[in-house]
Amino acid sequence: MCIVPMQACHVDDLAEIERLCFVHPWTREGLAAELESPTALFLVAEEEGRAVGYVGSHVVCGECYIDNVAVHPDQRGHGIALALLTELIRLVREQDGVFLTLEVRESNAPARGLYGKLGFSEAGRRRGFYSEPREDALLLTLTL
Repeated sequence: MCIVPMQACHVDDLAEIERLCFVHPWTREGLAAELESPTALFLVAEEEGRAVGYVGSHVVCGECYIDNVAVHPDQRGHGIALALLTELIRLVREQDGVFLTLEVRESNAPARGLYGKLGFSEAGRRRGFYSEPREDALLLTLTL
């Protein structure tokens, strides 16, 4: 597996991963638009020439907001999300970043465990943030 910056050749694979992972997936067009964003920092995990996961974020004034972390369902449990987030943290730190932040469903125990392992801690709660089903989001941050 290798981790690379998102490129146009990844968009179709990422749109499929989104469709498989989320009730309200990002569209192909939405993902492609991120290629033009000056604040976007999207990393892709590739295996045998195909995208198997990605992390999408935006960095502004040293603050990194993680929009999405997604791994193809067939590839889960192999450390892909850990590798993606570890590389993202390294890059943000290298750019003199101050902290990373994200929201996660309260019920998403595997993701919460991963974020905790990486040093993220709970900074707040967004009540009713998610729909289908309606659920609170936990706001997690990692100070660098």
